[in-house]
Amino acid sequence: MEKWELIAPCHFGLEAVLKREILDLGYEISKVEDGKVTFWGDAQAVADANVFIRTAERILIKVGEVHAETFEELFQGTKDLPWENYIPEDGKFWVAKANSIKSKLFSPSDIQSIMKKAIVERLKGVYGIQWFAEEGASFPIRVAFMKDVATIGLDTSGVSLHKRGYRQMTAKAPITETLAAALILLTPWKADRVLVDPFCGSGTFPIEAAMMAADIAPGMNRSFLAEDWKHLIPRKCWYEAMDEANERAKLDTETDIQGFDIDPQVLRAARENAKLAGVDHMIHFQQRAVKDLHHSKSFGFLITNPPYGERLEEKESLAQLYREIGESFQRLDRWSMYLITSYENAQRDIGRQADKNRKIYNGMLKTYFYQFLGPKPPKKNTK
Repeated sequence: MEKWELIAPCHFGLEAVLKREILDLGYEISKVEDGKVTFWGDAQAVADANVFIRTAERILIKVGEVHAETFEELFQGTKDLPWENYIPEDGKFWVAKANSIKSKLFSPSDIQSIMKKAIVERLKGVYGIQWFAEEGASFPIRVAFMKDVATIGLDTSGVSLHKRGYRQMTAKAPITETLAAALILLTPWKADRVLVDPFCGSGTFPIEAAMMAADIAPGMNRSFLAEDWKHLIPRKCWYEAMDEANERAKLDTETDIQGFDIDPQVLRAARENAKLAGVDHMIHFQQRAVKDLHHSKSFGFLITNPPYGERLEEKESLAQLYREIGESFQRLDRWSMYLITSYENAQRDIGRQADKNRKIYNGMLKTYFYQFLGPKPPKKNTK
């Protein structure tokens, strides 16, 4: 099978987690940059990456790079790329997204328009036609300019990979599935340890943790755009990825994963989402305020996304809320806490400096992932 460079974008600050996932799948990394990891892979890699990777936003096939400081350079550079190797004569193609950082060309709409014209000109010459019906499979193109170099890729995923297919109902300010998965992977939590999210909202942290515990592939219950690219990715690649995903899933895994929230309406959403994900039997959801949090077991994990105070109605009560988080955490016996927030006084109000913190961009919002580390549990006697 032909090998391509594949691009996996992710949240800024979580590249190392994504890199580890790709290596675990058995593929070779070519480059790690801010917000993306590039790796080598064939058609099977496209299917595997879409089905199994938890932390990437999408998977792109890299078509090429173009250095362009003028629109004429962008036109010629785009036209010189071998588009016919990817887009068939009846393919529907468009530049779905363009962004630009520290580059002379910065207008997304102009970049999109010029590139579309260039691709049409290239394919006119190759296919010997003047008009494209564009009635076949879809080939959205994404371009990212950095310091006058455009990296151009075909989007194999379609709908972003954070759309697992289970979150039909959401709460206010939900965390995306890909970000939640990445944050869990940054912790040493394993399926045999307790996990509690005291601000579970629509259930994303507990559900992602349960899917990890049962080794349920995040892409098992959705489709991908490149499934229609039969000339590039044979159907058997998708069948093999899905067969492996079904073989790996261990739905009888026992866990102690709990999600609490004070809002009964969002808890109903969380339960429904967990049911759609096939993990409702692995999670206990309960209406409970963070100040009432307690647990009889030791060495557990709090992993949570509490309110940030971005909305005016939250700001007044935020200091008290974070004090309650700190007090509840202090009562738990030898637990660890991992908390993502943009609230600048989080550590002060919790009453403890984090052992580690990591800057992560949640969309355009700068947040910190605070890590309050508890002791490791004693090793189990295996004799």
